[in-house]
This record gives sequence, structure tokens and C-alpha cells, in this order.
Amino acid sequence: MTRLLGISGSLRRASNNTHLLRNAAELFGAATFTLGRIDLPLYNGDLEAESGVPEAVQDLCRDIAAADAVIIATPEYNKGVSGALKNAFDWISRIKGNPLAGKPVAIMSASAGRSGGERAQYALRHCLVPFDARVLNGPEVLVARSHEAFDAEGRLIAEDYRDFLGRQMEALRALI
Repeated sequence: MTRLLGISGSLRRASNNTHLLRNAAELFGAATFTLGRIDLPLYNGDLEAESGVPEAVQDLCRDIAAADAVIIATPEYNKGVSGALKNAFDWISRIKGNPLAGKPVAIMSASAGRSGGERAQYALRHCLVPFDARVLNGPEVLVARSHEAFDAEGRLIAEDYRDFLGRQMEALRALI
């Protein structure tokens, strides 16, 4: 029974990156799929010293630890990952016992621009280095002009992207 955790770098309710994660989970065929929550307070060492690591961060880390694999989708904001996603990694790094160590991770992106979030994926790979996750090198999933790639229900309708996503999910299954 495979458990898959998705983390969307976008906090938007109708995020194309969240849509992308749901499409990936469907193609992966996991027994359970959970969306991790990254709507967290900004990391602040004073907050941590006064109150400890927030319960929402601990919940996210428990979700990561319980998953057989993690998929992360990020938008590209100013040539990098979203602040919310970077902040989540900052908080995760404060937990004893790295939940991402050795964890199979696939990354993907959906962006309104022509590059499909390529620079954000590079930045995301860099963010994951200290966690020693087993980040899948390919195939890459970069959904450009994402506002045209999904239908009104969030289904990925662009066949080329659906094919890339399916191949990436096959490669992720092979890592588990």
C-alpha cells in the first residue's frame, strides 16, 4: 500500500501546481494521497525559542515521514521557489530526525511563463541538498503556459505534459 505526499509551493486555492500534484497522484496510482500543508508562520528563531516548533510544522514532518515518496510542485516566483515553500524547508530543518533523508522525491513545476518553472526547479533542487533526499533526476516535468494546460476541473489536458508526468511517476515508483 503506497502512500504518496504532495507538497504544493503555491498557497492559492485554485493553484495549477496543486492541480499538477493531483494529476501526478492519479497517474502514480497510490493507495493514499495526502496534500501537505505549508501555510506556516514565517520562520523566526525567537518564535522557535519562545514556543518551540509549531504543531503545523510537526504535522508536516509526520506526513513526510509516513509517506513512501514525496512529490513537490513549485511555481516560479522571480526565478526561484515560492517563499512559502522555502519557509517550509526552513522549518523542517529545525525538526530532530530529518524526515526527508533517503526519501524518494519527484519535483515538478507549473508556471504561466515559457520556461515552465525551470529556474524554480533548479532552486528547489538546491533547497533539498541539505536534507539528503533521493531526488529524481528525470524525466523533468515543466508545465509552461499552465493556464492553458488544465481544464476547469484541474485535469491536465495537454497530452505531452501528461506523458512526461506519467513517465516521471513510473520512475518515482521504481525508487520505492
